[in-house]
Amino acid sequence: MSRPTLVLLHGWGLSPAVWAPLAPLWPADFEILTPALPGHGGAPACGPALADWADALLPAIPPGAIVVGWSLGALLALDLARRHPAHIRALVLTGATPRFVQGNDWPCALDAATLADFQAAFGASPEPTQRRFVALQSLGDQARRSVANTLGGALSPTGPAHLPALARGLELLAETDLRASLSTLQLPVRVLHGDKDTLMPVEAAIRLADQLPQGRLSVLAGSGHAPFLSRPQEWVSLLESFVRDCRS
Repeated sequence: MSRPTLVLLHGWGLSPAVWAPLAPLWPADFEILTPALPGHGGAPACGPALADWADALLPAIPPGAIVVGWSLGALLALDLARRHPAHIRALVLTGATPRFVQGNDWPCALDAATLADFQAAFGASPEPTQRRFVALQSLGDQARRSVANTLGGALSPTGPAHLPALARGLELLAETDLRASLSTLQLPVRVLHGDKDTLMPVEAAIRLADQLPQGRLSVLAGSGHAPFLSRPQEWVSLLESFVRDCRS
């Protein structure tokens, strides 16, 4: 049997460097691929739709790979799985939700006005706004300082070539709603979520896992929006167990 291939998709405003602290923890037989999202970390921009972003990543995902999506990367992983079901073996979603902003029937999300404020602020002051977003992601985490430092060191460049795609990424977070497609995803999905996530409440992860036919949730205590940074050994161990179960 070939070794497991994991494709890690990072979140908005960051780069593949965010995964670097996990390098010593991966099992030796795992192949780890870390492509940059469109317009992030030196990757070229693409069309404006979520499907355009997902399809731009598809060439970096070998058939049968397990896609690990964090935050915006989780939305892209869900979109890839629903539109290319034969290509994806399984999903691992962390800091994930099918809808980032609150609605009348979806209270477990970020307030729409808060995200709108981030969008407006990013247009005026991109780099400080990125850092505010990082601070929000680490808020409530028991390892807040180290998580914030790692996230801050993995920020995507905000030069003129990157700004349109980064701004569009915030729009995707504001407008995407994948809840209706969750029940159609016939593949194993492991949801790993921090119980102190102030950006995306754990209730969103509970609902997400409940609506996935093969979804299973693990909650990491004391972790915020980036549990793979605050509880890396536990996060990798849970992921490894899931991957091996998928291949047994």
